[in-house]
Amino acid sequence: MPTRKTRSLSRFECWIARASGAALVCASAAGEPPNRIVSGQLEIQGVPPVSEALLAKLRPYQNTRQASFLGWIGDGILIGTRFGNTTQLHRVETPLGARRQITFFDEPVGAAHVGPLPAPASFIYSRDIGGSEFYQLFRFDLATGDSALLTDGKSRYSRVVWSKGGKRFAYTTTERNGVDWDIHIQDLARNTTVALAAGGSGWRATDWSPEGASLLAIRYVSINESYLYEVDIQTGSVTRLLADAPPAAIIDAEYDNTGGYVFFASDMHAKTVALRRLRRADGAVEVVAEDSRWGVEQFTTRGKRLVYTINEDGFSRLSVLKLPDMTPVALPELPSGIYFSLKFSADGSQLGFAVNRAAAPTDVYSIDFAETSLTRWTRSESGGLREEDMAEPELIRYATFDGREIPAFVYRPAGDGPHPVLIDIHGGPEGQHRPRFSSATQFRVNELGIAVVAPNVRGSAGYGTAYLKLDNGYLREDSVRDIGALLDWIATRDDFDAGRIAVSGGSYGGYMVLASLVHFGDRLRAGIERVGISNFVSFLENTQGYRRDLRRVEYGDERDPDMRAFLQRISPLNQVERIARPMLISQGLNDPRVPASESEQIVAALRERDVPVWYVLARDEGHGFRKKVNRDYLMAATALFLQRHLLNGGDPNSAVN
Repeated sequence: MPTRKTRSLSRFECWIARASGAALVCASAAGEPPNRIVSGQLEIQGVPPVSEALLAKLRPYQNTRQASFLGWIGDGILIGTRFGNTTQLHRVETPLGARRQITFFDEPVGAAHVGPLPAPASFIYSRDIGGSEFYQLFRFDLATGDSALLTDGKSRYSRVVWSKGGKRFAYTTTERNGVDWDIHIQDLARNTTVALAAGGSGWRATDWSPEGASLLAIRYVSINESYLYEVDIQTGSVTRLLADAPPAAIIDAEYDNTGGYVFFASDMHAKTVALRRLRRADGAVEVVAEDSRWGVEQFTTRGKRLVYTINEDGFSRLSVLKLPDMTPVALPELPSGIYFSLKFSADGSQLGFAVNRAAAPTDVYSIDFAETSLTRWTRSESGGLREEDMAEPELIRYATFDGREIPAFVYRPAGDGPHPVLIDIHGGPEGQHRPRFSSATQFRVNELGIAVVAPNVRGSAGYGTAYLKLDNGYLREDSVRDIGALLDWIATRDDFDAGRIAVSGGSYGGYMVLASLVHFGDRLRAGIERVGISNFVSFLENTQGYRRDLRRVEYGDERDPDMRAFLQRISPLNQVERIARPMLISQGLNDPRVPASESEQIVAALRERDVPVWYVLARDEGHGFRKKVNRDYLMAATALFLQRHLLNGGDPNSAVN
């Protein structure tokens, strides 16, 4: 990115100046446009001042918090939540007790991994710098509160799995050459051995055998293709399990408590992901749990219990089985929502998990099997907002160009309408919009009166293997046609204003925003694009090397001349003359997935054609904004953009409330 001369002001100086309308106070040096400013780590281009009235409306929504469940420590739990600018680790020692913060960093803490012992002396957590995703591993000493770096400080480390005895842990690293994914093992004395260096991307350990002599490992090739292996730690020999099975997705794999069986979740020989059990003695496979329509999304075992969830039209359905006879375990009444982070306590007597719902932030719960009781551990702050005032989505289906039914969640404002509409497209592309809590969505619905429609176009996860493959390779633009069909559906509705529709999305969803403006710009008022792909060829050539081959399987290999020509033809950057609607684009400078050059080149191309563009670049972020101060500004800029270009009929000179 070229060097820019800017006047760097304090974050608060700029916000005060902008809120008062004094844009020139934050102007750049001579020769630079007066609307380019630097505020903290943000470089802001073309965004008008945000009024204090709008900031006041936003404030409750910006002060919601969520709690992620990271593990059991003794009788209490470890969670991640944010009280300052970034998410940090906290201990909760009693249900609904105080959250005691134990890490204090400028950068957010990512994953944490607590060992299997009832009273661990330490745990492992990961942290990167500036959203680079080059995660380093640290050991946190529970007695002293000290953290020790366990890794080299520059490579990428992830996928930590503790041994059953809690004395060793395996992890994935790119340490050898920055591209291949190897599996290493480290003990508590920091002695490291290489368990697997087979070459290629996508390798991860999933479980240790009970005696600690072997590891299960999965090599992920694509969301539709993975392979399961067993690694002998002493000899280094690698044996492929399920070698006679056709290519299929394998979501996860674990040993049972005897080591005689391997549980795994896969769509092998099926239309959806089922939970299966492999007998190691003879390779026989049996189905443990399946649903002909919906897939298993996660599972884990401990002792004589196995728990799994099924993704049922976007919601989680949790079940527990007693081993080895697979009989159902009685459960208390459970909250509806989306379930994450299933983790048994050390003795297996309790199951902890996090639940997310559209109307409330994520919180942590547990089940006591002996008492058949449910305990709530956290009550996350809602910024003063009332749960009963939050919009609950309606699940609808609309017909698309080839007769398929496309599922979508619709969040409606109060009143009869007709309401302006924001189409919100998920990333991935193998993602899925699920009814999670989003303070941004709730603000747009409740305060701006915008109906938010979130489609799961073809290629989305959660609807079976065949649906997942419908946008691969040369079928890429069929998913864009699904957005055209959604516009047709909106036009039939009396409660929606077909003359006021905008489109929003991040990452692959950002490409979908740009492509929608290319193909349906005459039916849209504006686009909001976050860390999006503007040219598939430059994206594939510049995404980090350790993930490039994984993306080629999904999008196509740009080294093949025919595929390269196709990718160039469908890339929005090469059709920029067809984009005429105003855009808000945001990007993290350190993004390892979709490099900042993808946003820079589309912004430059749009400005060359005098298309109005607001651009927010965060110098301390990566693939999305994780720091509160950056998220807050982007949320405010997005609200202002929607007021200017959607609510006010697209007239930039209209009054703004």
